[in-house]
Amino acid sequence: MCISGLCQIVGCDHQLGSTIKEDNCGVCNGDGSTCRLVRGQYKSQLSAAKLDDTVVAIPYGSRHIRLVLKGPDHLYLETKTLQGAKGENSLSSTGIFLVDNSSVDFQKFPDKEILRMAGPLTADFIVKIRNSGPADSTVQFIFYQPIIHRWRETDFFPCSATCGGGYQLTSAECYDLRSNRVVADQYCHYYPENIKPKPKLQECNLDPCPASDGYKQIMPYDLYHPLPRWEATPWTACSSSCGGGIQSRAVSCVEEDIQGHVTSVEEWKCMYTPKMPIVQPCNIFDCPKWLAQEWSPCTVTCGQGLRYRVVLCIDHRGMHTGGCSPKTKPHIKEECVIPTPCYKPKEKLPVEAKLPWYKQAQELEEGAAVSEEPSFVPEAWSACSVTCGMGTQVRIVRCQVLLSFSQSVADLPVDECEGPRPASQRPCYAGPCHGEVTELTPEESTLLRALQDVDELYDWEYQGFTTCSETCGGGVQEAVVSCLNKQTREPTDEDLCVTSQRPPQLLKSCSLDPCPARWEIGKWSPCSLTCGVGLQTRDVFCSHLLSREMNETVILADEMCRQPKPSTVQACNRFNCPPAWYPAQWQPCSRTCGGGTQKREVLCKQRMADGSFLELPETFCSASKLASQQACKKEDCPSEWLLSNWTECSTSCGEGTQTRSAICRKVMKTGVSTIVNSSLCPPLPFSSSVRPCMLATCARPGRPSTKHSPHIAAARKIYIQTRRQRKLHFVVGGFAYLLPKTTVVLRCPTRRFRKPLITWEKDGQHLISSAHVTMAPFGYLMIHRLKPSDAGIYTCSAGPAREQFVIKLIGGNRKLVTRPLSPRSEEEALAVRKASPKETLQTHKHQNGIFSNGSKTEKRSLPADAGSRYDDLVSRLLEQRGRPGEPLASWEVQDSTERNTSSEEDQNAEQALVPFAIVIDQQRLDNILRNLSQQPKELSDIYSKHLVAQLAQEIFRSHLEHQDVLLKPPERRIPPVAITPHNHVSGFSSFLRTSSTGEAGGGSRRPHRKPVILRKISAAQQLSASEVVTHLGQTVALASGTLSVLLHCEAIGNPKPTISWARNGEEVQFSDRILLQPDDSLQILSPVEADVGFYTCNATNALGYDSVSIAVTLAGKPLVKTSRGTVINTEEPAITVDVGSTIKTVGGVNVTINCQVAGVPEAEVTWFRNKSKLGSPYHLHEGSLLLTAVSSSDQGLYSCRAANLHGELTENTQLLILDPPHVPTQLEDIRAMLSATGPNLPSVLTSPVGTQLVLDPGNSALLGCPVKGQPTPNITWFHDGQPVATVAGLTHHILAAGQILQVANLSGGSQREFSCLAQNEAGMLVQKASLVIQDYWWSVDRLATCSASCGNRGVQQPRLRCLLNNTEVSPAHCAGKVRPAVQPIACNRRDCPSRWMVTSWSACTRSCGGGVQTRRVTCQKLKASGISTPVSNDMCTQLAKRPVDTQACNQQLCVEWAFSSWGQCSGPCIGPGLAVQHRQVFCQTRDGITLPSEQCSALPRPISTQNCWSEACSVHWRVSLWTLCTATCGNYGFQSRRVECVHARTNKAVPEHLCSWGPRPANWQRCNITPCENTECRDTTRYCEKVKQLKLCQLSQFKSRCCGTCGKA
Repeated sequence: MCISGLCQIVGCDHQLGSTIKEDNCGVCNGDGSTCRLVRGQYKSQLSAAKLDDTVVAIPYGSRHIRLVLKGPDHLYLETKTLQGAKGENSLSSTGIFLVDNSSVDFQKFPDKEILRMAGPLTADFIVKIRNSGPADSTVQFIFYQPIIHRWRETDFFPCSATCGGGYQLTSAECYDLRSNRVVADQYCHYYPENIKPKPKLQECNLDPCPASDGYKQIMPYDLYHPLPRWEATPWTACSSSCGGGIQSRAVSCVEEDIQGHVTSVEEWKCMYTPKMPIVQPCNIFDCPKWLAQEWSPCTVTCGQGLRYRVVLCIDHRGMHTGGCSPKTKPHIKEECVIPTPCYKPKEKLPVEAKLPWYKQAQELEEGAAVSEEPSFVPEAWSACSVTCGMGTQVRIVRCQVLLSFSQSVADLPVDECEGPRPASQRPCYAGPCHGEVTELTPEESTLLRALQDVDELYDWEYQGFTTCSETCGGGVQEAVVSCLNKQTREPTDEDLCVTSQRPPQLLKSCSLDPCPARWEIGKWSPCSLTCGVGLQTRDVFCSHLLSREMNETVILADEMCRQPKPSTVQACNRFNCPPAWYPAQWQPCSRTCGGGTQKREVLCKQRMADGSFLELPETFCSASKLASQQACKKEDCPSEWLLSNWTECSTSCGEGTQTRSAICRKVMKTGVSTIVNSSLCPPLPFSSSVRPCMLATCARPGRPSTKHSPHIAAARKIYIQTRRQRKLHFVVGGFAYLLPKTTVVLRCPTRRFRKPLITWEKDGQHLISSAHVTMAPFGYLMIHRLKPSDAGIYTCSAGPAREQFVIKLIGGNRKLVTRPLSPRSEEEALAVRKASPKETLQTHKHQNGIFSNGSKTEKRSLPADAGSRYDDLVSRLLEQRGRPGEPLASWEVQDSTERNTSSEEDQNAEQALVPFAIVIDQQRLDNILRNLSQQPKELSDIYSKHLVAQLAQEIFRSHLEHQDVLLKPPERRIPPVAITPHNHVSGFSSFLRTSSTGEAGGGSRRPHRKPVILRKISAAQQLSASEVVTHLGQTVALASGTLSVLLHCEAIGNPKPTISWARNGEEVQFSDRILLQPDDSLQILSPVEADVGFYTCNATNALGYDSVSIAVTLAGKPLVKTSRGTVINTEEPAITVDVGSTIKTVGGVNVTINCQVAGVPEAEVTWFRNKSKLGSPYHLHEGSLLLTAVSSSDQGLYSCRAANLHGELTENTQLLILDPPHVPTQLEDIRAMLSATGPNLPSVLTSPVGTQLVLDPGNSALLGCPVKGQPTPNITWFHDGQPVATVAGLTHHILAAGQILQVANLSGGSQREFSCLAQNEAGMLVQKASLVIQDYWWSVDRLATCSASCGNRGVQQPRLRCLLNNTEVSPAHCAGKVRPAVQPIACNRRDCPSRWMVTSWSACTRSCGGGVQTRRVTCQKLKASGISTPVSNDMCTQLAKRPVDTQACNQQLCVEWAFSSWGQCSGPCIGPGLAVQHRQVFCQTRDGITLPSEQCSALPRPISTQNCWSEACSVHWRVSLWTLCTATCGNYGFQSRRVECVHARTNKAVPEHLCSWGPRPANWQRCNITPCENTECRDTTRYCEKVKQLKLCQLSQFKSRCCGTCGKA
């Protein structure tokens, strides 16, 4: 840095003059320990199939990166930030780039590329190489990688003791510096630079412990409390005596308390010192092995002979010792054949003098050293028993053992030694006895003895059989062949018998009885995993071997084998796997055909040794990442129709058609769509390309169109339910205050709209059909058994037309049940409640008239509180006392009359409601609210009470009159549905007008009677040419000059009937041209053609209704009274409708179709069925048609034609016979469908009473819903009351038009009840079936017995049982289930009765010979809190005898070891001048009485043997000089020397066993092992003179070895 013109040094610590610098890791004044140097080289292995490869992944935070590429290939970069964002840079040109906020310096040369990044990197960089040429490239890289995982010391662990002094330790945990979280230790072990901190230790809780009871004194913690320590058991014996074995020991952490008791504790307490090793190698020296020397020459000069070699057992020090396995010893002799023929007939075996090789080899073979294992040790052979001829030699063979502790040899009984006992006798030949050879040297005698023929003295013979090779199942015995001396019949060495004459092997069968049952164990299978933790399995079965020869085995049940069954599974390869890519399952293909893609997630994970997975960053996986996306469904799609949008309607009004075009296309496997021939697509139904459409009704000629949009025929009524009723019917447009649990059928009658397109909403939310709220076709809504949540505003929509119906619930306390409101609704409701009654009614005033004829639906809907406008009046009505009938609280109970009539439900809602509900005109209540709103504020309350009381009195009086109607219902005639219901129920639309006359009040004194309309049989009065006045029942013919028509209607009844008018079934809309006169007459001014029709006067009171019609025709043309509604009948025995409507009824019903006609002159009526004229038997009076007991054969189109002079008119009625859903009698069809759908799947048919199917978890099942009906019922499936489509986790498919439900992968949550709801216009049918998943689960049973009867330690241990359908099974079946947490439960936590408490016995006063020990006895009472308090001894004496506090101890005798004085030092020698001496050791009492040694076994026994100095043992081995070598060259030379044991002082020979404490020097060795040169003819053996004497020089083998001597001959 330049300051004031001077260069100043500034360190990384920002201090002037500081020389501190950053280390390679970027740490100021750091020591480089926070990062590591990574250097390496990459050699490309790219090919045409593998165009790129990863060179190295450089992690986040690395510094000083440098890569050099040499070769034709090209480097590029991939990055991944800590947030997971990935990027790529192609490094296309030389320059400095900014990649993920890290500066990259890239230089590109023709033959190399250099990449430098100073760092620290802000993302993980993956350097990749792209193939650009045929030659290979190399990349050298170097960078400093941050160590992101470091050890962090933890806090101290909890103290080892809560008081009295303890200790606590720290530990170390591996910490991720990037994610700031603790990770597995292996991450820190990844960096060799990380050294795990050693645990720290400190003392804690040094305060003394308080006393725990009333008499025990606790010593303060003032004694030395040693730290925990590692404690090891002794090493086990070595697993091998040589060749390398292992020995192990157990090491545990122990802790010693104040009393000196040692207990095992957790290992972390000892981690402050290294843990001692638990395994170590032992006996790593090589085992002794046999060493064979070269073969000797053959012992004969012609024919067949023998040759010998020396075989030594050499240990790892090169010494000749014992310990080699006799089974592996190479043989020391073998036969040899000399090709030279034998010429001397007297010599059967012409041999040369037997050379010393055989003798030397035999001495080495038979000379056995004494070892620590009992073995046979032979002594030297004695001299031959004869001086000439054939004799014998004997020797002594002892069973001896070397005592290692004293280095002495002990004789043992022969039974203690294993293996064959060496021969103790052998033949010998002492030469000829008749002086055939006068002078022979000792060497010649040796040669001649070897040449004697011994064939006649020894021979092979069978000597019994060996033991059976098997104990059962069939074995074999082998005949024992021995070489016997024919004279003595004793076995001898097999070498004395001729090998070629050995008799053949002889076998026989034995132990043929079958073997007992035993476990047969197969081999372990290969490990299922190469790392992590895998499993190996093997076959283990109980078998019974019948015959080993036939290999006949029978498999038995496991119970037949008595021994425990060996394990069939074991863990293997239990160590951590290297990080690798683990792919998830492929997701479903994005397309079902025509070529799609599917994806999967590929994560870098590491399988740990415990079987768990550890998710790692992607940089930890060195292999190439597996593909996460692939192509799928590479096949052509089937041809399909591609439909265009519908065209506009062909007409501008009325009914028309819409069309759309279709082309046949096919999506190829490449994803490309092509247009194909239409014959390749399936047949296209006509309805798919043409459909009808309905626009507004066309205007009639001469009259402006006023009604083009759809129309809903609403009923403006208010219903108050008074009694329980199972089902009630309503029409939209009104309010209903109902009792809970009532089923509601709500109808939405429409005109100029297709009924199947009607939609329903509740509180602005679209409704979906369910088991509780069912939306049937043709505009019906059914709510099953009302509940509080069903209250609300229901909206029926028919195109732009909308009508609403408000449902409120009445509680048991005559109060309206409130519904949970939204926060906004609650605020509005609170504001309404706070407002004054007048303000409230004023609100209603503004809302008055909001309900109008359904045709005036433009932008009309209920305001937010429109559903509550009548609540106040209805609540006041419900509060009225003293009305006739039962109180509301008793509405829950139905009398017999209600039960008998509750099933009489009808499409006409009002007629069904008469006995069970009060019906009020909505206009009547609107008038009351309007009148109340106009009253002064101070009178509004009084006036409202008066009006409500007057209304209630009249309503309840009318209700009482209806009881007679209930008990005697008249013959029911169902009016056409198109006529609005309010024409036939009690209403009070004229109440305000009639109440002012006083008739309502006076009506109470007259007898009650239903309304009757007075019919006058008179012609129409024509007061003038322009005015016509007529009574009901007449026909009016309008003329061109008619200006006024007055229609009279007079009715009588008590209460006074209410008069209303309708035209063609629709309520008359009054205007300035159509007027309602004060006497209820209807006046039509300036009648026009649109006024033509049937006018009906309806008279209604609480007891019933009456109606009469009058026809108004134009110029006498025929007129037919029609109804455009649809009548649906499912229960009534007879129905009557007007022509023009559609009739849907069940079979067996009497159907009357009225065809009321008018005309001047009177029109004639003719009936047709399906355009065929009907005969007279069908006709009734006044043109009505009667069809009795209709059936499916009566279905059809019935037409009524009215004709007179002025014209004719035809009206039609369609009769459809309904068949309610029912179970078919024949079920073969649906069973065949189930079999075809899933041939191997379990299936069950639902039934009205319910069926059941038991399944295993994970199975699939088919449920069939057998049902028939007309029209075809619509089937909906439910699971536990919810539609199956809304049940989470339920995999299902609905097949065969809903008749079959397939449920897959069933689990415990899939059981419970499935039901199918079949419904059509005639009714509904519910059938049920239950799936029971038999699954295993854990059950917790509480054991009855408590662990203690009192105190604070009593617990009940719950017991876990594995159950299947409440039956206990093996717990192995529940292995995969979550085991419930089992906690012991406290029990019997109460005070214990007083009892004696004793302390431990004190130490005995004497260790032997009888002593005394004492203890303390107190009477204590244990409280439920666990505290024991002393009480009076009398309280314990009453319950139990007082325990003794003194007892005798150590009654055994006082014994001791006694011993005699040492004996003479005369034992075996164990060293130079050292021998062993003994003494007697015995057990006796202190009084001198001798006892068995077992009495003193608890005392250390004195030694009975010790070393001592002995003159006789002052011995050592003495050796002589080596003799001359037997050969001057070649491979057969050896030399010997004398080895003897001599006394050190006298230098005289002594028995060799005195020197056995030291190794015996070798007495022979090989010599002159050099190749012989052929240039010089000289002897190579010292026996050549004897060869010359025996005339053996002709043999080539002796001629070459005795070249010099034989050449002179």
